[in-house]
Amino acid sequence: MSAVAESIHTLADLEAWSHPGTALAVIGRPVAHSLSPAIHNAALADLAQAAPQFAPWRYFKFDIAPEELPQALALFHRHNFHGLNLTVPHKSLAVEHLVASDALVRAAGAANTLTRTEAGWRGANTDGYGLATALREELGAELAGADVILLGAGGAARGAAIECLRARVASLWIGNRTAATLATLLGDLQPLAGESSVRGFDLNNPPPGLPAGAIVINATSLGLKPADPAPLDLKKIPAPARVYDMIYRPPQTTLLRQAAELGLAHANGLSMLIHQGARSLEIWTGATAPVSVMQAAARAALNAP
Repeated sequence: MSAVAESIHTLADLEAWSHPGTALAVIGRPVAHSLSPAIHNAALADLAQAAPQFAPWRYFKFDIAPEELPQALALFHRHNFHGLNLTVPHKSLAVEHLVASDALVRAAGAANTLTRTEAGWRGANTDGYGLATALREELGAELAGADVILLGAGGAARGAAIECLRARVASLWIGNRTAATLATLLGDLQPLAGESSVRGFDLNNPPPGLPAGAIVINATSLGLKPADPAPLDLKKIPAPARVYDMIYRPPQTTLLRQAAELGLAHANGLSMLIHQGARSLEIWTGATAPVSVMQAAARAALNAP
């Protein structure tokens, strides 16, 4: 079947897939909120003006359950999808299904960008680049030498943690509700910590030793639904300097509303989405991504009825 880029496709659609051009996709659950098709299709249309080979490229959206991932990856490969973006909950789950991966994927145990090879999927992780660029652009924040309080221990948090350690933060505090998941992540990070202090804590009971003036980064999925509580009550920790929420839809989560009430510099994850997506597009195309076009498309999609 051929399809409109903004439709949400399923595993059943994938089994009967037919597209005459080069196909890319984002896969996740939930995925309805994703702006990636609008952003990437705008970028591809812009690239095609100077490079006609990109004219038949299209980017699609797939709702894939965790248990469907192995079958889906095999089908995407069989149907010659050139690249995939992974979002919740697939970033860590996909790693065992890769035939090759970059150093960031191996360090984080998570991938957000897959590229098709004849043998299978090659993984990359552009989340760290997207996060660091977004913090600099939106909040004037540099990770090097900073104290960071990271909320979450899943795939998105892994990528963020690796970037924090790569940038040599002074300290990295990771809060999570599931102790076993947190312990696994901390164990994986310790060999990479260098001179950075890495510690974990229970999000339900923040410890008294958290640093003041930290950058707070939300890498949990709490906030995707309007009724979601904040993953952390900002009043229960020493006053942070900046708050960044990786969630971009809705544009203002409970965490960001509280940050605004407290007079804290804050931003949502739209800029991270754009910059990690731009790096993914460059991996797939070998061309320089038109970031300004992607930014305009993202804002237009967010404001669409």
